[in-house]
Amino acid sequence: MRPTGRLHIGHYFGALQNWVRLQNDPAYDCFYFIADWHALTSDYADTSAVAENTLQIMIDYLAAGLDPQKSVLFQQSVIPEHAELHLLLSMVTPLGWLDRVPTYKEALENVKDRDLHNYGFLGYPILQCADIVIYSNPVLAGMPDPLWVPVGEDQATHVELSREIVRRFNFFFAGKMHSHLTAQQKSQAREIVLFALPAGRYEGSGSDDAAVFLSHARSELGLVKYLQIIRNNPNYFTSPDLLTEPGVMLTQTPRIPGLDGRKMSKSYGNTITLSESDADIRAKTKVMVTDPARKRRTDPGNPDVCPVYDWHKLFSAEEPGRLEWVRQGCTTAGIGCIECKAAMAENLIKWIAPVRERRVQYENNPMRVMEILDDGSKRARKVAQGTMERVREAVFGWDKKRKAIDCTAGRAKA
Repeated sequence: MRPTGRLHIGHYFGALQNWVRLQNDPAYDCFYFIADWHALTSDYADTSAVAENTLQIMIDYLAAGLDPQKSVLFQQSVIPEHAELHLLLSMVTPLGWLDRVPTYKEALENVKDRDLHNYGFLGYPILQCADIVIYSNPVLAGMPDPLWVPVGEDQATHVELSREIVRRFNFFFAGKMHSHLTAQQKSQAREIVLFALPAGRYEGSGSDDAAVFLSHARSELGLVKYLQIIRNNPNYFTSPDLLTEPGVMLTQTPRIPGLDGRKMSKSYGNTITLSESDADIRAKTKVMVTDPARKRRTDPGNPDVCPVYDWHKLFSAEEPGRLEWVRQGCTTAGIGCIECKAAMAENLIKWIAPVRERRVQYENNPMRVMEILDDGSKRARKVAQGTMERVREAVFGWDKKRKAIDCTAGRAKA
């Protein structure tokens, strides 16, 4: 989440609810962070609220049920390895890939109150990719552990772009023939790959340059088959899975429109925050838009096109008979919109009360919140540092170079 303001109920049902479910599943190691660098991509002109918003979002995380004992909760900007990996990934990412991102074009067309013609905003998907894949697990042989990103369908294209960036990065820096192989072993490595090539492709794969040879083989075999051959022969090739391609974990999110019927967004001012008071909830929901066909109290309505009914399905479902009361009363004009909104508001207040209560506890102890955030950031950085050690060596090979120099110096002394 970007620290551009307090979280609202749209955030809860769109993401936080699912995050809490995942952290309670022992099959997953969950990392959730506050993306304060991402906030700068569009709000760079005034950063005065970033620190306070970061604290408030962390409080929202905890109030919503995220548990620092079950999830790693951290702050993006205190882990410089994110920026380092972003830089390296940007070296291999074609500009055309970024220009074609739908949300980039949409923002340029719709956002008029700030200048988004900067690299930070254009390169947002590369930083997003780094945020994800820096938590790849090391792979020595075999298939990498899955790296899942829980998103809705509208965000799936961002994860797919991350997959393409990782695939291209791994192509340049992973899955190489080991440099220490003897001439005979290099020949054996080539034979393993050549054996799998289609008939008649041998001559085209005759390059003495190992990188050119493997690039040709990858094109001929297809990515899946090629990677399997490389993974199955770790004695001859480095792992092709330097960084793990992330997968999309599609999550079903309920429809929760904003107070004005549009997508719920802080920029539209149509939200109910997780810290909203009872009085503000009643006041804001009282002016919610409803079925536009109900112009008079006596007009029947259609709850299926009414934002208030969408909210009823979230907050009134556990009250016996309430949803049927809404549907029956709306379609027959037996109840008015004001009455319907008031009933929904009371159930929303009941739902939000325990979240708000937990929130107040953390608001009264900001030092504890910062301790949780700092501890999570340290845990996350340890993982990120391990990833970057592998990435730096794959890109630059300094450990290998130092060992070679040490060996040469040792022989000279002897």
